[in-house]
Amino acid sequence: MPDATHAFPHLPNLPGVGYKPQHFSEILADPSPVGWLEIHAENYMGDGGRPIAQLRVLAERFPISVHGVGLSIGGEGRLDSDHLARLKHLCDWLNPASFSEHLAWSTHDSHFFNDLLPLPYTDATLTRVADHIDEVQTVLGRRMLLENPSSYLAFAESTWSETDFLAEIVRRTGCGLLLDVNNVFVSATNLDYAPQGYIDAYPLDAVGEVHLGGHDEDEDDHGAPLLIDSHGREVVDPVWALLDYTLAKSGPKPLLVEWDTDVPDWPVLADEARRAASALTRVLA
Repeated sequence: MPDATHAFPHLPNLPGVGYKPQHFSEILADPSPVGWLEIHAENYMGDGGRPIAQLRVLAERFPISVHGVGLSIGGEGRLDSDHLARLKHLCDWLNPASFSEHLAWSTHDSHFFNDLLPLPYTDATLTRVADHIDEVQTVLGRRMLLENPSSYLAFAESTWSETDFLAEIVRRTGCGLLLDVNNVFVSATNLDYAPQGYIDAYPLDAVGEVHLGGHDEDEDDHGAPLLIDSHGREVVDPVWALLDYTLAKSGPKPLLVEWDTDVPDWPVLADEARRAASALTRVLA
Protein backbone atom coordinates (compact mmCIF):
# COMPACT_ATOMS: atom_id res chain seq x y z
CA MET A 1 0.00 0.00 0.00
CA PRO A 2 1.43 3.44 -0.83
CA ASP A 3 2.77 5.45 2.12
CA ALA A 4 2.73 9.20 2.67
CA THR A 5 5.66 9.97 0.37
CA HIS A 6 4.92 13.21 -1.47
CA ALA A 7 3.69 12.58 -5.00
CA PHE A 8 4.87 14.72 -7.92
CA PRO A 9 2.64 14.06 -10.95
CA HIS A 10 5.31 14.55 -13.61
CA LEU A 11 8.88 15.65 -14.15
CA PRO A 12 9.41 19.39 -14.65
CA ASN A 13 11.17 20.79 -17.71
CA LEU A 14 14.27 21.40 -15.61
CA PRO A 15 17.70 19.77 -15.28
CA GLY A 16 18.03 16.67 -13.12
CA VAL A 17 20.96 14.48 -12.09
CA GLY A 18 21.47 10.83 -11.34
CA TYR A 19 21.45 10.61 -7.54
CA LYS A 20 24.53 9.24 -5.76
CA PRO A 21 24.51 8.76 -1.96
CA GLN A 22 27.79 10.66 -1.48
CA HIS A 23 25.98 13.79 -2.64
CA PHE A 24 23.05 13.48 -0.22
CA SER A 25 24.00 16.25 2.24
CA GLU A 26 25.09 18.70 -0.46
CA ILE A 27 21.90 18.20 -2.46
CA LEU A 28 19.79 18.96 0.61
CA ALA A 29 21.93 21.97 1.53
CA ASP A 30 21.91 23.59 -1.92
CA PRO A 31 20.26 21.70 -4.78
CA SER A 32 20.42 24.58 -7.28
CA PRO A 33 19.96 24.22 -10.23
CA VAL A 34 18.67 20.63 -9.95
CA GLY A 35 14.91 20.25 -10.26
CA TRP A 36 14.59 16.46 -10.01
CA LEU A 37 16.59 13.28 -9.35
CA GLU A 38 16.93 9.88 -10.98
CA ILE A 39 17.61 6.63 -9.17
CA HIS A 40 18.37 3.16 -10.52
CA ALA A 41 15.52 0.90 -9.45
CA GLU A 42 17.70 -2.08 -8.59
CA ASN A 43 19.54 -0.09 -5.89
CA TYR A 44 16.31 0.53 -3.95
CA MET A 45 14.43 -2.75 -3.97
CA GLY A 46 15.17 -3.56 -0.33
CA ASP A 47 12.82 -2.94 2.58
CA GLY A 48 14.92 -0.62 4.73
CA GLY A 49 18.33 0.71 5.61
CA ARG A 50 20.07 3.98 4.82
CA PRO A 51 19.36 3.94 1.04
CA ILE A 52 15.60 3.75 1.57
CA ALA A 53 15.68 6.31 4.40
CA GLN A 54 17.59 8.79 2.24
CA LEU A 55 15.27 8.20 -0.70
CA ARG A 56 12.21 8.91 1.45
CA VAL A 57 13.73 12.25 2.48
CA LEU A 58 14.62 13.17 -1.10
CA ALA A 59 11.19 12.18 -2.41
CA GLU A 60 9.56 14.76 -0.14
CA ARG A 61 11.54 17.54 -1.88
CA PHE A 62 12.18 16.37 -5.43
CA PRO A 63 10.31 14.59 -8.21
CA ILE A 64 11.98 11.19 -8.61
CA SER A 65 12.54 9.32 -11.86
CA VAL A 66 13.04 5.56 -11.48
CA HIS A 67 15.32 4.12 -14.17
CA GLY A 68 15.42 0.33 -14.47
CA VAL A 69 18.39 -1.61 -15.80
CA GLY A 70 17.40 -5.22 -15.08
CA LEU A 71 14.01 -6.03 -16.65
CA SER A 72 15.53 -7.26 -19.94
CA ILE A 73 12.66 -5.82 -21.98
CA GLY A 74 14.11 -7.30 -25.17
CA GLY A 75 14.90 -10.75 -23.78
CA GLU A 76 13.53 -13.83 -25.54
CA GLY A 77 12.13 -15.37 -22.37
CA ARG A 78 9.38 -14.18 -20.06
CA LEU A 79 10.00 -11.23 -17.80
CA ASP A 80 11.24 -12.15 -14.31
CA SER A 81 8.05 -12.00 -12.26
CA ASP A 82 9.93 -11.65 -8.95
CA HIS A 83 11.96 -8.72 -10.30
CA LEU A 84 8.80 -7.09 -11.63
CA ALA A 85 7.05 -7.57 -8.27
CA ARG A 86 9.94 -5.86 -6.45
CA LEU A 87 9.81 -3.03 -8.97
CA LYS A 88 6.06 -2.66 -8.38
CA HIS A 89 6.62 -2.50 -4.62
CA LEU A 90 9.16 0.30 -5.09
CA CYS A 91 6.90 2.28 -7.41
CA ASP A 92 3.86 1.78 -5.16
CA TRP A 93 5.43 3.35 -2.07
CA LEU A 94 7.63 5.90 -3.86
CA ASN A 95 5.04 6.96 -6.46
CA PRO A 96 7.73 8.33 -8.81
CA ALA A 97 7.11 11.00 -11.41
CA SER A 98 8.53 8.73 -14.12
CA PHE A 99 9.64 5.15 -14.76
CA SER A 100 11.87 4.08 -17.65
CA GLU A 101 13.76 1.06 -18.97
CA HIS A 102 16.08 0.22 -21.87
CA LEU A 103 15.50 -1.18 -25.34
CA ALA A 104 17.93 -4.03 -24.67
CA TRP A 105 18.25 -7.53 -23.25
CA SER A 106 20.38 -8.80 -20.38
CA THR A 107 19.09 -12.30 -19.58
CA HIS A 108 19.19 -15.75 -21.19
CA ASP A 109 17.48 -18.70 -19.49
CA SER A 110 18.56 -18.31 -15.84
CA HIS A 111 21.67 -16.26 -16.60
CA PHE A 112 21.91 -12.50 -16.06
CA PHE A 113 24.53 -10.50 -17.95
CA ASN A 114 25.84 -7.24 -16.53
CA ASP A 115 25.37 -5.49 -19.87
CA LEU A 116 22.56 -3.91 -21.87
CA LEU A 117 22.80 -5.90 -25.09
CA PRO A 118 21.44 -4.81 -28.50
CA LEU A 119 18.54 -6.24 -30.50
CA PRO A 120 17.84 -6.80 -34.19
CA TYR A 121 14.92 -4.69 -35.34
CA THR A 122 12.58 -7.30 -36.80
CA ASP A 123 8.84 -8.01 -36.65
CA ALA A 124 9.45 -10.79 -34.12
CA THR A 125 11.49 -8.50 -31.86
CA LEU A 126 8.85 -5.80 -32.16
CA THR A 127 6.10 -8.16 -31.01
CA ARG A 128 8.18 -9.45 -28.09
CA VAL A 129 9.19 -5.99 -26.86
CA ALA A 130 5.61 -4.69 -27.18
CA ASP A 131 4.26 -7.67 -25.21
CA HIS A 132 6.82 -7.10 -22.46
CA ILE A 133 6.02 -3.39 -22.26
CA ASP A 134 2.31 -4.18 -22.06
CA GLU A 135 3.03 -6.52 -19.15
CA VAL A 136 5.18 -3.95 -17.32
CA GLN A 137 2.61 -1.19 -17.72
CA THR A 138 -0.22 -3.48 -16.60
CA VAL A 139 1.62 -4.69 -13.49
CA LEU A 140 2.91 -1.26 -12.48
CA GLY A 141 -0.31 0.52 -13.37
CA ARG A 142 1.66 3.35 -14.96
CA ARG A 143 3.05 4.39 -18.33
CA MET A 144 6.73 3.63 -18.85
CA LEU A 145 9.37 5.28 -21.03
CA LEU A 146 11.66 3.26 -23.31
CA GLU A 147 15.25 4.41 -23.88
CA ASN A 148 17.08 4.22 -27.21
CA PRO A 149 20.33 2.19 -26.98
CA SER A 150 23.93 3.04 -27.75
CA SER A 151 25.01 0.81 -30.64
CA TYR A 152 28.38 -0.64 -31.66
CA LEU A 153 27.21 -2.78 -34.58
CA ALA A 154 24.21 -3.20 -36.87
CA PHE A 155 22.30 -6.46 -37.35
CA ALA A 156 22.05 -7.74 -40.92
CA GLU A 157 18.58 -9.16 -40.24
CA SER A 158 17.07 -5.83 -39.12
CA THR A 159 14.12 -4.81 -41.29
CA TRP A 160 13.14 -1.68 -39.33
CA SER A 161 15.12 1.48 -38.73
CA GLU A 162 15.57 2.21 -35.02
CA THR A 163 13.41 5.34 -35.15
CA ASP A 164 10.57 3.57 -36.98
CA PHE A 165 10.86 0.64 -34.56
CA LEU A 166 10.49 2.97 -31.57
CA ALA A 167 7.60 4.83 -33.17
CA GLU A 168 5.77 1.55 -33.76
CA ILE A 169 6.39 0.46 -30.14
CA VAL A 170 4.78 3.70 -28.99
CA ARG A 171 1.82 3.16 -31.32
CA ARG A 172 1.23 -0.41 -30.15
CA THR A 173 1.72 0.06 -26.40
CA GLY A 174 1.06 3.71 -25.61
CA CYS A 175 4.41 3.92 -23.82
CA GLY A 176 6.57 7.03 -23.93
CA LEU A 177 10.20 7.42 -24.91
CA LEU A 178 13.38 8.41 -23.15
CA LEU A 179 15.70 10.05 -25.66
CA ASP A 180 19.37 9.67 -24.74
CA VAL A 181 21.18 12.24 -26.88
CA ASN A 182 24.59 10.86 -25.99
CA ASN A 183 23.47 7.41 -27.14
CA VAL A 184 22.42 8.93 -30.47
CA PHE A 185 25.84 10.56 -30.88
CA VAL A 186 27.68 7.36 -29.90
CA SER A 187 25.63 5.20 -32.28
CA ALA A 188 25.90 7.69 -35.14
CA THR A 189 29.68 7.85 -34.80
CA ASN A 190 30.09 4.08 -34.51
CA LEU A 191 27.72 3.26 -37.38
CA ASP A 192 28.64 6.26 -39.54
CA TYR A 193 25.42 8.19 -39.95
CA ALA A 194 24.37 11.77 -39.19
CA PRO A 195 22.97 12.18 -35.65
CA GLN A 196 20.83 15.12 -36.78
CA GLY A 197 19.11 12.86 -39.31
CA TYR A 198 18.28 10.43 -36.50
CA ILE A 199 16.73 13.26 -34.47
CA ASP A 200 14.76 14.41 -37.53
CA ALA A 201 13.21 10.93 -37.81
CA TYR A 202 12.66 10.40 -34.07
CA PRO A 203 9.09 10.55 -32.64
CA LEU A 204 9.85 13.56 -30.46
CA ASP A 205 6.24 14.07 -29.39
CA ALA A 206 6.49 10.83 -27.35
CA VAL A 207 9.58 11.93 -25.39
CA GLY A 208 9.14 12.25 -21.62
CA GLU A 209 12.81 12.64 -20.68
CA VAL A 210 16.08 13.53 -22.38
CA HIS A 211 19.36 12.12 -21.08
CA LEU A 212 22.94 13.33 -21.44
CA GLY A 213 26.12 11.60 -20.40
CA GLY A 214 29.80 11.24 -21.07
CA HIS A 215 31.49 8.70 -23.33
CA ASP A 216 35.00 7.36 -23.87
CA GLU A 217 36.87 7.50 -27.18
CA ASP A 218 38.61 4.47 -28.68
CA GLU A 219 39.33 2.94 -32.11
CA ASP A 220 38.15 -0.27 -33.72
CA ASP A 221 40.46 -2.83 -35.33
CA HIS A 222 40.55 -0.77 -38.52
CA GLY A 223 41.45 2.49 -36.82
CA ALA A 224 37.99 4.01 -37.14
CA PRO A 225 36.53 6.00 -34.19
CA LEU A 226 34.74 3.86 -31.61
CA LEU A 227 32.81 5.57 -28.83
CA ILE A 228 31.89 3.77 -25.59
CA ASP A 229 28.87 4.91 -23.58
CA SER A 230 30.61 4.99 -20.18
CA HIS A 231 28.78 7.68 -18.16
CA GLY A 232 32.18 8.34 -16.61
CA ARG A 233 33.05 11.91 -17.62
CA GLU A 234 31.59 15.26 -18.60
CA VAL A 235 29.30 15.69 -21.60
CA VAL A 236 31.33 16.68 -24.68
CA ASP A 237 30.61 19.77 -26.77
CA PRO A 238 29.23 17.92 -29.84
CA VAL A 239 26.62 16.25 -27.61
CA TRP A 240 25.63 19.61 -26.12
CA ALA A 241 25.27 20.90 -29.69
CA LEU A 242 23.09 17.89 -30.58
CA LEU A 243 20.97 18.65 -27.51
CA ASP A 244 20.45 22.21 -28.78
CA TYR A 245 19.40 20.81 -32.16
CA THR A 246 16.97 18.40 -30.47
CA LEU A 247 15.37 20.96 -28.15
CA ALA A 248 14.91 23.38 -31.05
CA LYS A 249 12.67 20.72 -32.63
CA SER A 250 11.02 19.26 -29.52
CA GLY A 251 10.69 22.22 -27.20
CA PRO A 252 11.77 22.05 -23.53
CA LYS A 253 11.98 18.64 -21.87
CA PRO A 254 13.18 17.30 -18.51
CA LEU A 255 16.98 16.96 -18.94
CA LEU A 256 19.06 14.46 -16.97
CA VAL A 257 22.83 14.45 -16.59
CA GLU A 258 24.05 10.87 -16.01
CA TRP A 259 27.43 10.26 -14.35
CA ASP A 260 27.64 6.69 -13.02
CA THR A 261 31.36 5.79 -12.94
CA ASP A 262 34.27 7.83 -11.58
CA VAL A 263 31.58 9.99 -9.97
CA PRO A 264 32.90 13.51 -9.34
CA ASP A 265 32.41 15.81 -6.36
CA TRP A 266 29.04 17.55 -6.23
CA PRO A 267 30.20 20.94 -7.62
CA VAL A 268 31.37 19.27 -10.85
CA LEU A 269 28.04 17.51 -11.37
CA ALA A 270 26.14 20.67 -10.44
CA ASP A 271 28.07 22.58 -13.12
CA GLU A 272 26.91 20.04 -15.72
CA ALA A 273 23.34 20.57 -14.52
CA ARG A 274 23.79 24.35 -14.89
CA ARG A 275 24.88 23.82 -18.48
CA ALA A 276 21.71 21.79 -19.06
CA ALA A 277 19.71 24.63 -17.52
CA SER A 278 21.34 27.03 -19.99
CA ALA A 279 20.25 24.80 -22.88
CA LEU A 280 16.66 24.98 -21.65
CA THR A 281 16.92 28.75 -21.30
CA ARG A 282 18.08 29.07 -24.89
CA VAL A 283 15.18 27.05 -26.28
CA LEU A 284 12.67 29.02 -24.22
CA ALA A 285 14.16 32.26 -25.54
